[in-house]
Amino acid sequence: MMGNDGQLRERRKSDYPVLRPAPLRWSDVDTYGHVNNAVHYLLMDTVINGWVGEAVGVDIRTELSGFAVVAETGCRYFREIHFTATPELGIRLEGTGRSSVRYEVGFFIDDEGPAAVGRFVHVYVDHVTRRPTGIPAEVGKALEALREPGKAS
Repeated sequence: MMGNDGQLRERRKSDYPVLRPAPLRWSDVDTYGHVNNAVHYLLMDTVINGWVGEAVGVDIRTELSGFAVVAETGCRYFREIHFTATPELGIRLEGTGRSSVRYEVGFFIDDEGPAAVGRFVHVYVDHVTRRPTGIPAEVGKALEALREPGKAS
């Protein structure tokens, strides 16, 4: 499980092996003038699936032995994100199971601590039965790059 708030607030970009820009749209801002909490989940989904697809080099929806479904998400918010910022999202590996991958995602808008830290869990399922299956070998290999900061692109 994700660390406590104090540990998460201390995260820095250098703690994440992958950093990806996540441009915002005007529609991402809610009536309170900041990026809506639901957008954080969309951004996590986008950067993780984008990275996985690039890292394995195939269509992650059809060309793997199974495909990933989202089994759990969560997010702790520390600071607001406002449009016109372009947050950088950091991805690190929290852990794996037989069929699951647990990611931690940091939302950075400057060189200070994260604006938010999220948890995103994929479970790989069989294309036909929709039952959990092992993490595809290509994904397992790509995940090795997330085990240590500075190892992935």
